[in-house]
Amino acid sequence: MDRNRRRGHSSHKTWNEKNRTSNKNGSAMQVHSGPQKMVPRETHEDLLNKEKAIRDFREKQSVCPICSKVIEDLTSSLSDKTTGEPVHFDCAWNQAGKDITLKENEKFTYIGQGRFAVLYFPDIRDTRHFKIQKIVEWERSDSVPQWRTEISNLFSQT
Repeated sequence: MDRNRRRGHSSHKTWNEKNRTSNKNGSAMQVHSGPQKMVPRETHEDLLNKEKAIRDFREKQSVCPICSKVIEDLTSSLSDKTTGEPVHFDCAWNQAGKDITLKENEKFTYIGQGRFAVLYFPDIRDTRHFKIQKIVEWERSDSVPQWRTEISNLFSQT
């Protein structure tokens, strides 16, 4: 038995029923407002061209200017400070931290957006609480390198 009928309120509507028809003329309200965007579907030819472009991009071999080895995964690489070319993340991390002397309870880590930092932990076992002691800017924040734009254009879903 429904809750409203148990209490003798057989004519009461549920919240959804009341609000579904709450406009002035009693007709159902439209949930989404504004014009709907029509997104064209990719044709088979478009998909083949995109797959070919991705294969061509993956075949290009980028060489890290720091260690002179091939970069296998460009998506996890950073830009070189001077040239903007891709470098291994580990090479950038080592290069950025080479002049840093860590004290007790400090760690050198990547904090995102092309930046590294020295973090101080009052309790080294509690990694939730820390203070940033120093920030090392590795990548320029005012520009996006061409190789990264090319990756995002190839793999973007929209």
